[in-house]
Amino acid sequence: MEVIKLKEAPRNIRFHDDIEPYLNKNHVKDIAEIFNTPLIGSYNWDYTDQDNRIKKLYELGKELNWNSELDVNWDRPLEPFTEPVPIFWDDFPSYQKMSDDKKIEFLRHRNCWSMSQFLHGEQGALLVASQLTTCAPTYQSKLYASSQTFDEARHVEAFNKYIQTRIGFMYPIGNALKSILDKILTDHRWDLKFIGMQLIIEGLALAAFQSSRNLARDPVLYDMLGLIIRDEARHVTFGVNYLEEFVQTLSQDEKEERAQFAYEACYLSKERMLSIDVYEYFGWDVQEARAFQMESEIFKTFQKLLFQRVMPNLARIGLLTDTVKEKFDELGILHFKDSPSDGDIDWADLSRPLFAD
Repeated sequence: MEVIKLKEAPRNIRFHDDIEPYLNKNHVKDIAEIFNTPLIGSYNWDYTDQDNRIKKLYELGKELNWNSELDVNWDRPLEPFTEPVPIFWDDFPSYQKMSDDKKIEFLRHRNCWSMSQFLHGEQGALLVASQLTTCAPTYQSKLYASSQTFDEARHVEAFNKYIQTRIGFMYPIGNALKSILDKILTDHRWDLKFIGMQLIIEGLALAAFQSSRNLARDPVLYDMLGLIIRDEARHVTFGVNYLEEFVQTLSQDEKEERAQFAYEACYLSKERMLSIDVYEYFGWDVQEARAFQMESEIFKTFQKLLFQRVMPNLARIGLLTDTVKEKFDELGILHFKDSPSDGDIDWADLSRPLFAD
């Protein structure tokens, strides 16, 4: 095995026709970007079950394990796009000038970009969950973080296989998503990792996965996302329940610092929804395309789906302080704070068997 170390993430699109088939490589060249973190770990010498909510989530994680090789039927055919379908880009001048073949290619690239960001985000979640196992202070939180680490490994495996076998090429990680992950991974505070990953990254991912599943044409993707969504629901619930009491123990200055981080992560997450690399690939004016997408109704609807999941959770744990409320309002997402919180657990829903709807 050869490891190629880089100072920053690659920016090229990887077409898998140029590499050996999935899981059939005799010689692997791993591409690694190195980061350093002053991670502060902790032992826990009190093995009593102090929080029945977290214990229940851990038990559910064990009960609802799944295997992407066995629980998803990958042999079903994929029906590719054969003609353009109505999308919100229809009114964008650069898209209108495209031939039908180019429009179909654009749809493939937009889908690939989304799946690629899901994959990269899940790798980030895998790394953060492994850190939480080390630095979370309580016994039950360490057990749960270890189970989440395995969940995230399955998600990375599933998205990677889907991209390589059903799509055939991969986009690099977007700059906004990379910035959020860098901040979470390289910060030494365990609770900031919880806030950034469990509430914001996972909360947004849960909403995005559900939206993608509702629109999925491919039965393989539909089933795969159903399994992943069930895991992600537990992860978000874990974060809300664990942080709700802890945040109240912080000083006001500490709360403000974490509230500011939550705002910055949400700001970057809004930018994360913009497929800049796809604009560039097709030679579009990036700023013009960005402005068009942000003003589109479908973008605003998608933003609502995402942030109505995150904002009430931040409000519930006490991180919508007076100093950041105005900033969230300017971002156009403060009013989502009154949506239902993920802290109210529907245990029956979390315990559903495979593929139940």
